[in-house]
Amino acid sequence: MATKSKAKKADDLIFGIKPYKATKREKYMNPKQVEHFRSILNAWRDSLINELNRTVHHIQDETENHADPNDRASQETDFTLELRSRDRERKLLKKIDGSLALLDKNEYGYCESCGEEIGLQRLEARPTADLCIDCKSLAEIREKKIQT
Repeated sequence: MATKSKAKKADDLIFGIKPYKATKREKYMNPKQVEHFRSILNAWRDSLINELNRTVHHIQDETENHADPNDRASQETDFTLELRSRDRERKLLKKIDGSLALLDKNEYGYCESCGEEIGLQRLEARPTADLCIDCKSLAEIREKKIQT
């Protein structure tokens, strides 16, 4: 039972950081909250950079000139899939850097469409969120209509 509670606590962490517990009268995006989200974004960023570096080293170390064309094709497919994943992570790094820049300008945590608060829980679930839940829902509805 003790291992379950430890696992539950580890699941509650956001990139190794405990979720923020706001008080009732606490101002939104106060210095403590700003520092909390800066820590999350930096931890996430560091994790992605480490993963990117690991991939580069893995590809350099694992590259072999296989005599068998099937082995060569399999290796190239593996590398292609890994590089595709890393490309998505590179794009995510840009979003994280953008969120960190918004923190520096005291604009983080506010919807870029309507200017309302995004909310602490939404930001903890998606630290790079730039739309409140209402504006995001509307954007998804519009996107679905365009696709049909």
